[in-house]
Amino acid sequence: MLTVSEMLLPLIAVALIVGPLALVCSGAMKKYSPKTRLMAQICLFTGTFLVMMIVGVGRIAVMAEGTEAVATAVDSSRGLGFLAAAIAVGCSCISAGWAVAKSAPAALGAISENSDNFGRAIIFVALGEGCAIYGLLIAILILNAL
Repeated sequence: MLTVSEMLLPLIAVALIVGPLALVCSGAMKKYSPKTRLMAQICLFTGTFLVMMIVGVGRIAVMAEGTEAVATAVDSSRGLGFLAAAIAVGCSCISAGWAVAKSAPAALGAISENSDNFGRAIIFVALGEGCAIYGLLIAILILNAL
């Protein structure tokens, strides 16, 4: 059976994340600048994430005290490896999308003016996609090391 804190903490986390979004969408926060609203949302999300991590780590430590395999239960290197692989793929894909979004329209414009520029223009688009492939390669190497 779930305890009261196990039921309330996720609801509080969802309320802290969705509440400011509802205020922004309803127009109640029009007097603040978009930068202030965005920073408030990021701070609330980060605070909620940290509270959930602290509560989760404390709960794992309590569960680990009752077992013989304390070293394997508390060892978080495998989880951090998965997190590192996810960050490598996520950041590289976001940067690749940004690079392609910036270079592809310029490449299309250059090709439309002179079709001989195709080889030179496509290189810049391919370089942006290469970032995503390198991030995927790093993630595969990290996952193979786990």
